[in-house]
Amino acid sequence: MNRVHKLSTASPARRTTFSEEPVRSEPAVVEGKDDKKSSARWLQNIDVYSWIKDVTPFEWDILLASTCFKLLLFPAYRSTDFEVHRNWLAITHSLPISQWYHDTTSEWTLDYPPFFAYFEKLLSIPAHFIDPKIVELTNLNYDAWSVVVYQRMTVIITELVLATALQRFIRGAADPPMQRIISASLFLHPGFLIVDHIHFQYNGFMFGILLWSLLMARNGNKLASGFFFAVLLNFKHIYMYLAPAYFVYLLRAFCLSPSGELLPARFLSLANAVILVFTASLGPFLLMGQLPQLLSRLFPFTRGLNHAYWAPNFWALVTATDRVLLKVAHVFSIQSLHVNVSGVASTSRGLVGDTVFAVIPNIKPIHTFIITIAFQLIFLTKLWRTPTYKSFLAALTLCGYTSYMFGWHVHEKAILLVLVPLSLLSAENNAYFRTFTIASISGVYSLFPLLFTAAETPVKIGYSLVWAVLTIQPLSKRVYEFPMSLPWVILDSLERLYLAGFVVLQAFVTLFPLLTRSQAASKAGSAFEFLPLMLTSVYCAVGLVWAFIRLSVIYLRQT
Repeated sequence: MNRVHKLSTASPARRTTFSEEPVRSEPAVVEGKDDKKSSARWLQNIDVYSWIKDVTPFEWDILLASTCFKLLLFPAYRSTDFEVHRNWLAITHSLPISQWYHDTTSEWTLDYPPFFAYFEKLLSIPAHFIDPKIVELTNLNYDAWSVVVYQRMTVIITELVLATALQRFIRGAADPPMQRIISASLFLHPGFLIVDHIHFQYNGFMFGILLWSLLMARNGNKLASGFFFAVLLNFKHIYMYLAPAYFVYLLRAFCLSPSGELLPARFLSLANAVILVFTASLGPFLLMGQLPQLLSRLFPFTRGLNHAYWAPNFWALVTATDRVLLKVAHVFSIQSLHVNVSGVASTSRGLVGDTVFAVIPNIKPIHTFIITIAFQLIFLTKLWRTPTYKSFLAALTLCGYTSYMFGWHVHEKAILLVLVPLSLLSAENNAYFRTFTIASISGVYSLFPLLFTAAETPVKIGYSLVWAVLTIQPLSKRVYEFPMSLPWVILDSLERLYLAGFVVLQAFVTLFPLLTRSQAASKAGSAFEFLPLMLTSVYCAVGLVWAFIRLSVIYLRQT
């Protein structure tokens, strides 16, 4: 019988519905059982020695090979985020806690939640013994080899949180060989290499906490899942994008019975766990009366719709459309198009300030908020009706995706909020796999502008290509279905053509500076200074918007 290639269907052998949970090779907590016993049993089973002993040769090879490669990147380009984190080491080491969120010695003020500040305080202790200058508050832009090695090593070491979570995902998986591929692809993800190990951040560490939370949800320990997510929110508040999915899932699947009755004991245990975490995080600042100051650092509302480099989302396409309409209005002298003069100046600033459109009506934060909430409510309604782990994982991904697509002042690095959970769904069926492929290639390429120096170009391109081949090829062998009807053949061909277009885009991005280097072309080239960035943003946005549509249809039509 012919198989029809649809966005929302899979072959009979690989069909997975949200009303079903995969069979696991290790005991999972059954719905309705006491989660407190599960949490206690999980805590008792924490044994570092047994974990190390449980690591397979394949996993050791992945860990050692990736670590050696990351060590070679120590001299690579570092963004201003490197100095940001060095300054936070100095702030938390040199100043009392009462001044952490007030200090303005450097422009890189502390603007992460308290748990991350405590984390920096912990890292500052060995930093002081290695080189006291690292934690000197006035020693701005310190870039001695000691601080480079130390800070890059902290990224590698703390990434073990991610490694252990991915290892545990393999244990108890319904399909361990496939989960091994997914876990390896996440640990070796180009996004982490580019953003953490070159550009410099700690995303691997924090996504490790997220994956521990998702692992607890997969194993039925929803109380521990909520606890880990509360901890994560107090490390980095960008994960609030995912909070609506957690709220609906934990309320529906943990705090309510199947018939919809509130279970007071469970509700109180979850509430107490969350309150405990937030008290440990915010309590000291609440007692000092500094909560308003802390919140003003965490949520600055003076930034514009777009970042200097437009994150490739829906607003990037809207902004590009506005620029095209402006050009059309000038070339053809169309009087019916009202041109905002301040919007004309905004077209080429390349700054982080407020985004002003020249032709299209300006977008305000309330507009982005309403659109984001409206889309999320659609997915959350589906989650409420089917509160299973797989449904939760898809809704969680879509909540992050919606915030990325329609949020205010979204950074390009936020695409990791989509790519990481989407990876866990990539082997469900062909529809998820195709969506994962398009989103991953578009999303990873959208991070390339973070590394704009020539030395890192072969690294980011070569590494990403190797990762794509080693990840996509084995997944394709397991779940790919050839389209059997003409419309789906056309769609499949268009998607392949789009992905092949990245080769042309990279050629243009590479050659454009060379073509505009001559003195004759320099004047004309300056007018198109941001053209490669704009094309990168717009082209990646096309793929990411399409992947968002695909994923939305798959989830909403899944039974």
